Amino acid sequence: MLHIIFIIFLLVPLVEIGIFILFGQTFGLWPTLLGVVLTALIGSFIIKKQGISLFSEIKEITAKGALPAKQLTEAMMIAIAGAFLLTPGYFTDSLGFLLLIPMIRALIYEKLKSRFFVESEIKIYDSYYQETEFTKKNDREYEKTIDLDEKNWRD
Repeated sequence: MLHIIFIIFLLVPLVEIGIFILFGQTFGLWPTLLGVVLTALIGSFIIKKQGISLFSEIKEITAKGALPAKQLTEAMMIAIAGAFLLTPGYFTDSLGFLLLIPMIRALIYEKLKSRFFVESEIKIYDSYYQETEFTKKNDREYEKTIDLDEKNWRD
């Protein structure tokens, strides 16, 4: 596995340098550099929009007491896309934009989900009590929890 990571860290910068040289010869220095900045700005805007939408979906699913495995995986892919888009270069930008396409993320999720098994119990403690199927089953444990602000307790 370390050999693969080493090869990736070696090849990706070489590919980026080659693409920069080709684009620089074709379009010139300033348009090439402007393209890198524009892809980062456009990518940041798309990531922000998709991220906000995804986090509200995660919040809804966890409020129902379910595990948002697909949404968390998509959030991870969007974060990776952000890292690719902020890395200067057209190759990494291309990978980043591919990860921003929901259909591509769905395909990756389908490939990944067969490799993992998640079993968990979600405990939701919030500043307000919202009754769900999960909280109905766990009322006794919830009632034992008392949250105090710093001004309401002392040593």
